[in-house]
Amino acid sequence: MRMRDYEDFPDDENPYEERLPRPSRRSRDEAEFDPVQSRAGRLTEQERDRLAAVRESALAGPPLPEGADRWSTWDDGEQGPPPRPSWVVTELAAADTELGVLKTGKEADVYLVRRAVPDTTRGCLMAAKRYRSNEHRMFHRDAGYLEGRRMRRSREMRAMTNRTAFGRNLIAEQWATAEFAALSRLWSIGAPVPYPVQRSGTELLMEYLGDDDGVAAPRLAELRPTGEELEDLWHQLTEVLSLLAREGVTHGDLSAYNLLVHKGTLTLIDLPQIVDMVANPRGLEFLARDVANVAGWFRSKGLPEDKTNPTTLTEELIEAAGLD
Repeated sequence: MRMRDYEDFPDDENPYEERLPRPSRRSRDEAEFDPVQSRAGRLTEQERDRLAAVRESALAGPPLPEGADRWSTWDDGEQGPPPRPSWVVTELAAADTELGVLKTGKEADVYLVRRAVPDTTRGCLMAAKRYRSNEHRMFHRDAGYLEGRRMRRSREMRAMTNRTAFGRNLIAEQWATAEFAALSRLWSIGAPVPYPVQRSGTELLMEYLGDDDGVAAPRLAELRPTGEELEDLWHQLTEVLSLLAREGVTHGDLSAYNLLVHKGTLTLIDLPQIVDMVANPRGLEFLARDVANVAGWFRSKGLPEDKTNPTTLTEELIEAAGLD
């Protein structure tokens, strides 16, 4: 009689568990569609393959310009929505040069990148947001935000819920995809968000907001506006919140730290957790928290409470969303 294989038993009934090395808990079917079947270091196998292809392409082509880090990745992945701003460099002959770090965070870091066509004046600055590999990622808020979002396969949802290595990788990919989709959607309806240039793997390239010398636009939390400037920023914010509400969404993690002020204009950033107020059962809870956070900041800077009443504004936004 042959010894029965692992696959002849359910995972929790394996009689050889203590005597033999335990194989992966994933099923054969899961392995077929899992794009990350093996891992090495901090990068997923899929990401390693993508980067290897980029390197091979660079080696096969002409040498990079001095100081450049890679050739343009414009045709590698998703591209931003039309109409595309004229400043976006789409030429594949362009090269990318990393100029430094703009921001570090728990889930991702943001770098300043210049994309330029060699021997021409054609070029632009972009912010490159790169989500960290899942071994080092701390998506500490993702459980609530993922409610109302569904993957195509139930085994994917189980993996995400159980936070397996496979599931954490799916979550990482979903955050990058969700942010790119949110930026594309909101930019298309006229919301003040950075233009999403492209998404390649877990890297998002987007519009850089700041000076030409690389000084990024400050966050609202770094400013001390008063008088008319304070009132104008509050008015801009309520208009943005109303626009999002009419789309049925809320930022989900809104505060003075993910609002930029560039040339007097308020801009929303950090949108991977955007919440659908209808699909997510906690949607209205996230909306109320967003409003309370920003209203509290403006009150602390001297704006009267009758203008920043969070209850009144939340009710107005719920009505704008058609959820009253």
